[in-house]
Amino acid sequence: MLIHQRKPFVKGALLLFTFASVCIFLLFPMLHDEYGNHLTGLEYADSVFNSLSKGSSYFVPAVRETVETVKGSPVELNVALKHELAEAMVKVYETCGAQAQINGNRLLIKGDLGGILTAATDVGDRLYFNDTKTIEDKYHQPALLVARAFWYSLNPAVKDLQRQGRIQDAKVVDQVIRRALEPGNNFYSVPVAKVSDHILLIVVMLAFYIIYTLWYGFGIMELFQGIGLSLHK
Repeated sequence: MLIHQRKPFVKGALLLFTFASVCIFLLFPMLHDEYGNHLTGLEYADSVFNSLSKGSSYFVPAVRETVETVKGSPVELNVALKHELAEAMVKVYETCGAQAQINGNRLLIKGDLGGILTAATDVGDRLYFNDTKTIEDKYHQPALLVARAFWYSLNPAVKDLQRQGRIQDAKVVDQVIRRALEPGNNFYSVPVAKVSDHILLIVVMLAFYIIYTLWYGFGIMELFQGIGLSLHK
């Protein structure tokens, strides 16, 4: 007979059944966010941790201090052109007071490095706070398109500045990309949450994760013991 010990077998089967029931519950949109959108348990957890991650990823004040060190520094950049963003790139740089010209597969940029990076930092800052209107009123283009135009031109600009021997300026550009533009773009539309304001929720979710993992492990162990499979020295 398959069942060797009835008690651990029943216990294991019950644990796995309840584990599966909770798992199915988590896969259905039974919860909702602050906007009333229905979410599955997994989507809710993902939303919470995305918000907490965003709350600890705001570096714009430090980036602005770094950008101050290159204000008034003239720069000439020759970077690879992303053709589908060509028009957007030219408009973006002209709007922030620089000159931009397309030359075949290259984009030639000339202007004040500090002014360009201040404009890019402002875009990342506004996106971080989900404020697209300010960006669109200034550039007359979709906010995320403006962010892409800056990213795809400033990213190759790092290597161009290094080639010119302007290592410190290249580091400042990289800071603007990594700590202003990327967080703003990646966390756009995600609400901000601080860990200190959600300590209880975090503790409950982490405790549930640990308990739920053990729940499955003990269910398997008890079930196997019930059918005669167990570990011995």
